[in-house]
Amino acid sequence: MPEPDPAAYLFDAAAFRTAIAHTPLAPWGEALITAVDARRAALRHGDLPRWRAALARLPEIAVEARVLDAATVAADARPPALGVRETLRDALGALVPWRKGPFRLADVTVDCEWRSDLKWNRLAPHVRPLLGRTVLDVGCGSGYHLWRMRGAGAACVLGIEPGVLSVMQFEAVRRYVGEPAVQILPLTLETLPRPMALFDTVFSMGVLYHRRDPAAHLLELLEALRPDGELVLETLVSPSATDSELAPAGRYARMRNVHALPSPTRVRRWLERAGFVAPRLLSVDVTTTDEQRRTAWMPYESLAEALDPTDPTLTVEGLPRPHRALFLARRAS
Repeated sequence: MPEPDPAAYLFDAAAFRTAIAHTPLAPWGEALITAVDARRAALRHGDLPRWRAALARLPEIAVEARVLDAATVAADARPPALGVRETLRDALGALVPWRKGPFRLADVTVDCEWRSDLKWNRLAPHVRPLLGRTVLDVGCGSGYHLWRMRGAGAACVLGIEPGVLSVMQFEAVRRYVGEPAVQILPLTLETLPRPMALFDTVFSMGVLYHRRDPAAHLLELLEALRPDGELVLETLVSPSATDSELAPAGRYARMRNVHALPSPTRVRRWLERAGFVAPRLLSVDVTTTDEQRRTAWMPYESLAEALDPTDPTLTVEGLPRPHRALFLARRAS
């Protein structure tokens, strides 16, 4: 029996064509479909049939209102019957771990590991108004911020996320919250078709420190922006006030693939070298266990387990605990 096509599980090309037909992405649509097709082998995952079965079990619910501009992204409905509610909860529970949220679907609240609304609250007052803009979110996870961008008035929002489970979680939420202006593709930034200077605003949050070549990532972000477009960059940094960089020898805060912890000064220099105009630091925040923590929807190790139990200013590896910095920069006109 032939193995199921992973792209077919994750991406409906015909529906995507229809959804973007009247958006700025329309001229790019066939190239995007081809890019997804080229990544079929990378999308194979042993749990994909199980996750797809969870999506198939999601019950029909009469959604009365969609909430995209509040801390919890929600599809409000009358409380479903007990059996329907349990089916909904069980189907969503089959998609753990849920990393970025929170979401509320009918009366089921998905309390994710990250209180992503707190990050949104830090950046939203400083970003150029998203009303009418075409937006790209690189490494968008389960898509929480995509919905907040749409709730802030973005005309068209595209998320790219190589993690198969995250894409499936987005599809589960879209079943109830969804609208054509918000799309996700199982792609990485480097696999997006060129040329791609289509976006008024590009977000890269929680990606830079996973890249072996951060300079290349910044150049790709610049390439995605229209002239005078804005970059919103969020990344782990070292707390140093100097132009410096910390390279973890192994894991960092129990995370794999953290290749560098640059100081904020170094990130600003990287942005300038890449060709961004007027990069500025918005904030540096110590990540707390109020913002990142274990929950019933993410029952595995989280930040608390990554910190030194005798000195919470350090990770279990003896390095400074996570600090996250937010930067704004723009492409020249």
